[in-house]
Amino acid sequence: MNEAFPHDPSELTCASLTRLLQSLHPGLEVTDFEVWENKTFAAGTDDVSTAGRIGVDVVLRGDGAESIDKRWVLKVCRPDLGDIPLYENEVQFYTKLAAEVAVEAPRCFGGEYNPTSGTFGIALEDLRDRDVHFANVTSPTTVAQIKTLLSTLATLHAHYWESPRFAGDLSWTQPHTAGAVYTMFNDPEQVPAMIAELVDTNQFKRELVEAAGQTAEGLYHEFRKLQRHQASLPQTLCHGDTHVGNTYVLPDGRAGLVDWQLMARGYCLHDVTYLLMTGLSVGARRRHQRDLLAFYREELVERGVSDAPSLETLWLEYRRAAVWGVYIGWLTTPIMNYGWEITVNNHIRLLTAYQDLECSAALADLPDAGPY
Repeated sequence: MNEAFPHDPSELTCASLTRLLQSLHPGLEVTDFEVWENKTFAAGTDDVSTAGRIGVDVVLRGDGAESIDKRWVLKVCRPDLGDIPLYENEVQFYTKLAAEVAVEAPRCFGGEYNPTSGTFGIALEDLRDRDVHFANVTSPTTVAQIKTLLSTLATLHAHYWESPRFAGDLSWTQPHTAGAVYTMFNDPEQVPAMIAELVDTNQFKRELVEAAGQTAEGLYHEFRKLQRHQASLPQTLCHGDTHVGNTYVLPDGRAGLVDWQLMARGYCLHDVTYLLMTGLSVGARRRHQRDLLAFYREELVERGVSDAPSLETLWLEYRRAAVWGVYIGWLTTPIMNYGWEITVNNHIRLLTAYQDLECSAALADLPDAGPY
């Protein structure tokens, strides 16, 4: 496949959409389409994050066409970011794993990644058609909703807990300590350099980091120490980016996860910690975090994880894991991606948790990761 997938709605064609569709449904083709939404970097919206979105209604032909949604949301690249490994990672999830993962996630109708151009496309259902509620830090998320999301994570984690498939047919899944995503986050010339600049040039980031008694460089070393340590713990498949804005709740109460760009082999508390620290207000997290960790453990055990970590272990690893959400989770994020209120509130929640839980002290006895 040598043809780049368009990131501009005006460049979409029936052929490019058919190519996407046939990655999962070889007998079908797109014979016509209409663009109804454009949320791409070029359009200047403030909610495109690392990918753009294009809404299209399609006309399909072929056996089984009636079983495919005709309203799609396309995820496409942001050309200003270049070829980032997150794109290939998410295509791999939706085309190789989504059908077997027993958790609520958007239905996918096709996906492709072009390594030559660094472009990608994923055709997903429009979740708004199912009347979902999308969460974010500016609206309350109840403890009951967090429990539903923890149940979803426990289902994912239990299914792949210490799976022998990671040495077999799932060996392509990237760990947090090797591969292209690891390089992007750890190479001092890549994401760490961007974080240092954002902390230096954004007063609220700089002062929140200072209030935590930290520096961008200090957080970088703690983040690397954490990831090396977590690689020694029981491994499972992690969503990887479980801030509450990547979650949704269906009318029947079931909860789902979107944006699988950071899917990885990792430790379960990577996902759980990030969800609790972004999903709950500072006060609610302080009141309920221990009980919610206990609830998550019960859900793991119920799903067959006989060697689930003890509550004492979960609490310690929860304290340690706080640094990832601070450093990679939101210090990386420019205000333009999500707007001022969402961005600042996530920083406040995460850096407050980092201080409350004495994250630095919890990491102090772990060996340094050493130079990149």
